[in-house]
Amino acid sequence: MDIAAWFATIDLSALLPFILVGFAAQMVDGALGMAFGVICNTLLVGVMGMPPALASQRVHLVECFTTATSGISHLLHGNIDKRLFLSLVIPGVIGGVAGAYLLTSLDASVVKPFVLIYLTLIGVYLLIRGIAYPPKQKPAKVVAPLGLIGGFLDAAGGGGWGPVVTSNLLIQGVEPRKVVGSVNAAEFFLTLAISATFIWHIGITDLAGATLGLLIGGVLAAPMAAWAAKHFPARPMLILVGVVLTLTSLYGVYRAWG
Repeated sequence: MDIAAWFATIDLSALLPFILVGFAAQMVDGALGMAFGVICNTLLVGVMGMPPALASQRVHLVECFTTATSGISHLLHGNIDKRLFLSLVIPGVIGGVAGAYLLTSLDASVVKPFVLIYLTLIGVYLLIRGIAYPPKQKPAKVVAPLGLIGGFLDAAGGGGWGPVVTSNLLIQGVEPRKVVGSVNAAEFFLTLAISATFIWHIGITDLAGATLGLLIGGVLAAPMAAWAAKHFPARPMLILVGVVLTLTSLYGVYRAWG
């Protein structure tokens, strides 16, 4: 299909809301290490009424581009801990592939609410810790298992990489901007592994509408979010992660059991 002709068919006014949502979601995700998938899936499923499987497919496709841009931006700003990144990426990909293969035999909807309750408690803990105590930075002791579990939940449960991995690394005392940068960079390889089949089967015409808008907004926001992660003080970042994780997890529990 001719690219110019395809672009001429796009209604830019209808695309703008999705660009704004993608921009806002990536600003949160790139600066705090979580929530892009949650925000976008909530819009596509809750507001537009899109089937969950199709919404997850499109969000993962968008994330292939946003995580690549975000990872490069974090690298340029010095937000990536090489050792932490390497400890996350391989187990994360393995967990993601395993989750994708087991999705057909695992009822993730039964497990997900309990994971969300756990994440809500972590969010509250991070919020209290950020308010009451200055964060004490130290190397993480448990990394690879987090990558494995986070990757598995992201594929099998439709999300979980950022909330599980970012929050637990922060609890262990790793410098917040290094956590966010390393987790975002590793997520690119995880998302690529999960989405490879989707990309192979989706043509360029299917990128119009919501998917294209989220992609444009997310890619535009990624460099600014990486800059924010570098310059944001550790304590407010810890508090914001706690707030975002608590609210999104509680909303997920409400959607699952409400």
